[in-house]
Amino acid sequence: MKKSILCAVLALAAVGAFAQDVPALLKAADKYRMSSDNMQVDTQISVFNTDGSPDKERRYTVFAQARHQSLVLMQSPAEKGQKVLMLGDDFWLLMPGSQRPLRITPMQKLLGDASTGDIATMSWADDYTGTVIGEERCGEPEQACVHLSLAAARKGVTYQRIELWLGKAKHEPVRADLYVQSDKLAKQARFVMDKPAAPTTVTAMLLRDQLTNKKETQVRYLARKERTVPEAWLNPMFLARNPALE
Repeated sequence: MKKSILCAVLALAAVGAFAQDVPALLKAADKYRMSSDNMQVDTQISVFNTDGSPDKERRYTVFAQARHQSLVLMQSPAEKGQKVLMLGDDFWLLMPGSQRPLRITPMQKLLGDASTGDIATMSWADDYTGTVIGEERCGEPEQACVHLSLAAARKGVTYQRIELWLGKAKHEPVRADLYVQSDKLAKQARFVMDKPAAPTTVTAMLLRDQLTNKKETQVRYLARKERTVPEAWLNPMFLARNPALE
């Protein structure tokens, strides 16, 4: 009896230690996706049918900038010239030949189950507050994880709630349950690391739809480099008047 009480006390103490530093845990997890405040991330999104066969594929260049700002350039022939701009809680879609930016939401689909917000917003520390649920086993292969429950801290995020599991030792993201505003589980995400034993970066995010088709969408990060874009690129009217940026 005394042993079980002691184990419970130690478990609560461990959770309490993590809970005091949830922002630091989220910042550590963010570093595996964004190593700098201003980045260019070349991204490929692939959709797979339920039998594992490939369905569709698209490429994007994402300029993720500080202060909740991102610009997404669509690179595949079917979408060439389209752009998505995120400024804080506001999202715009810019179509070739149109002088009017269109307001959209972060849930706007790009391809498969990858939405605009999935590739334009890459900071949990800035967008969510959280609590520690406890330590659990998770991942493939299974490992010790810290389970966090996150709530949106601003309105312009893709998911209102995230259940997030981080590796206990290095705080790399392992998996996440993603909930929309109605508190329905919309997607489940798994994160693929470059070196599972000593991870330094997330190489892919695997999204599985939980509402409709159950297909898997793979978001692969092909290349990353530090890059600060010109301030004018973050203006929707400038983008509408200047369709060719590069």
